[in-house]
Amino acid sequence: MTQHCDIKDINLADAGLARIMWADRDMPVLASIRERFEREKPLAGVRIGACMHVTTETANLMRALVASGAEVALCASNPLSTQDDTAASLVRDFGVKVFAITGEDGETYNRHIEAVLATDPQIVMDDGADLDTALHTKFPEKLANVIGGTEETTTGVIRLMAMAAEGALKYPVFNINDANTKHCFDNHYGTGQSTLDGIVRATNRLMCGRTIVVSGYGYCGSGLALRAKGMGMNVIVCEVDPLKALEAHMEGYQVMPAAEAAKYADVWVTVTGNCKVVDAPAFENMKNGAILCNSGHFDSEINLTWLEENCVKKEEIKPLVDEYTLADGRTIIVLAQGRLVNLACAEGHPASVMDMSFANQALAAEYLYLHAGELENKVYNVPAEIDDGVARVKLATLGVKIDTLTEEQLAYMNSWNF
Repeated sequence: MTQHCDIKDINLADAGLARIMWADRDMPVLASIRERFEREKPLAGVRIGACMHVTTETANLMRALVASGAEVALCASNPLSTQDDTAASLVRDFGVKVFAITGEDGETYNRHIEAVLATDPQIVMDDGADLDTALHTKFPEKLANVIGGTEETTTGVIRLMAMAAEGALKYPVFNINDANTKHCFDNHYGTGQSTLDGIVRATNRLMCGRTIVVSGYGYCGSGLALRAKGMGMNVIVCEVDPLKALEAHMEGYQVMPAAEAAKYADVWVTVTGNCKVVDAPAFENMKNGAILCNSGHFDSEINLTWLEENCVKKEEIKPLVDEYTLADGRTIIVLAQGRLVNLACAEGHPASVMDMSFANQALAAEYLYLHAGELENKVYNVPAEIDDGVARVKLATLGVKIDTLTEEQLAYMNSWNF
């Protein structure tokens, strides 16, 4: 028998339940799916293993999966993102096996992933592909049980695409991240607001009038730049993609290499999914008192090893705010240990955007089960009918109505000889 849970304190469940239900008020699309799942039980008896940020929004996805009849086990996809009261409520009130504790060390993090895999999941729901990777490398004997998986974030999709290209991926995975109702809203609007929220909560610094450097101008970076500009910040963008760099320039932002941008940065945020985005050349040019943080999935974007090796002093100014003093007297401040600042120092994305992301997750899990054995071992986009359906339900919950093409218009759009 597998362990039921490993959480901080079950007595936190009352507070967690209140927060989960508060988030539920702003997640009407997922609520409508949960209500249908409750009636139809489309995933009855299916074992789902999830590695995600253990937040109130994720809790409502777990509620939908439990309503579908699934047996659900959940671990954290980041050591600092777990809300301990939410974890407690999921165990006590909804019967989810949860293995997640805020601030858990690397050994515990890996042990929790293994605890989820010990439940022999048939559907793998991941955020960063740590669960998928562990399954393929450490527990290949369990792969035969897996129907398929879903992946929530850019970093995980990159890893899974690499696995598929090498022929290493052993089951089909739906790319939730690139669903239009995910990346156009969660990545663009959610990341921008929640990242700035985390920075302000951690530092209580006035943002307007300061210069922010944004590394990466994808959906996350462009949303962050837009929100920072709206707060009165001067925005500099660092990019390696010429088209993205040109787009940032056309939006009115300064674009320059990282080593040059370092001279101006009051605040620096990485959102690339890559490693050593802020490295020695930038550190050497960085102005005194610069604040660094990351909103990419892993803590590899800021080269903390360089800071550790080149600082003469490191001091925790307050929780999740570390100040490094260099030999020349300059100080560099790192938030959230270089991990996801929006989840470690704030509460992550607002529930209203996660509503659509997690609606895709729930419906993709149902699709995988209904089409078990029909899909190849590769990364798939979310079917258009799911993506469009989520958008239509979201519009309806907002009271927004749109036009419908007439038969004549449909014919016109599909003809060449009018």
